[in-house]
Amino acid sequence: MRYFIELSYNGKPYHGWQIQPNAITVQEELEKALSLLLRQNIKITGAGRTDTGVHALQMFAHFDIDQPVETAKLVNKLNAFLPQDIAIRQIRRVTADAHARFDALSRSYKYYIHRYKQPFLYDRSWYFTKDLDVKLMNKAANILLLYDDFKSFSKTHTDVKTYICRIDEARWDVTDNQLVFSITADRFLRNMVRAIVGTLVDVGLHKISEADFVKIIEAGDRQQAGFSVPAHALFLTQITYPDNIFLDYGND
Repeated sequence: MRYFIELSYNGKPYHGWQIQPNAITVQEELEKALSLLLRQNIKITGAGRTDTGVHALQMFAHFDIDQPVETAKLVNKLNAFLPQDIAIRQIRRVTADAHARFDALSRSYKYYIHRYKQPFLYDRSWYFTKDLDVKLMNKAANILLLYDDFKSFSKTHTDVKTYICRIDEARWDVTDNQLVFSITADRFLRNMVRAIVGTLVDVGLHKISEADFVKIIEAGDRQQAGFSVPAHALFLTQITYPDNIFLDYGND
C-alpha cells in the first residue's frame, strides 16, 4: 500500500530535503521517525528537492507499507516525535503507482524581500534596501512565460537530462513593506528560482535591460545570469496532483 505524506518545515536547521552523508536533512528525520513508529525500515520519496535553508509550506512524499495505516494516529505520533520545525499535515492512501515526484502537476514558490529592517522577518525574508523598479521586474518576469529552456538559471554539473520547464506564472507583488515573487511551473531545476530572482533584481536595479534578460535566457549559460539570492527567503508553497490518485479524503 502506498501513502502520501503532506508536511511543512522550516528549512533553517537542515541541509535541504534529500539525504546526504554527514548532514542533517528533512528526509532523514522523517524516515527515522516513520521507521521507528511503524517498526520497519521505511524509505520515502519526495516531490522534489529543496536546497539548504529553503522552507516548505507544503511538501509531499510517498512511502510503501504492506499493511493498512491508521493515518490520523500516525499523524499525531509523528508530530509528537519529530522536531518542532517539521509538521505533518495529513497522510492519505493513494493508488499503487502514484508517485510524489512524477505525478505532480505543478509546483509553486514564493520569494520574500523586505526593504526596511524587520526583527521578525530577518530569517525568512531577504533584507534588501536598494530601490527596485518593480514594474520593470514584472515586465521581465512575464518574458519567462514565453520560454521553456532555463539552462541559464540551473545549477551546473547536475544530473538532469533536460532543462525544459513550463512556467505558468511569474510575478512580483508589493505587500506592506515586502516584495513577493510568485512562480509556478511544472518542474524546477536546481537553484532555478533563486537564480531567476537574482537576475530579476539586476533588472530592477537597472543593471540589465529587458533585452539583456532575453539574451541571458537564450544563452543557456549560468554564468551570464545573475547571482543566487539567499535561500532563507524562499518558500515552496504548493504542489498539485490529479485527484484520481487519492483513495481517501485524508486522515481517518
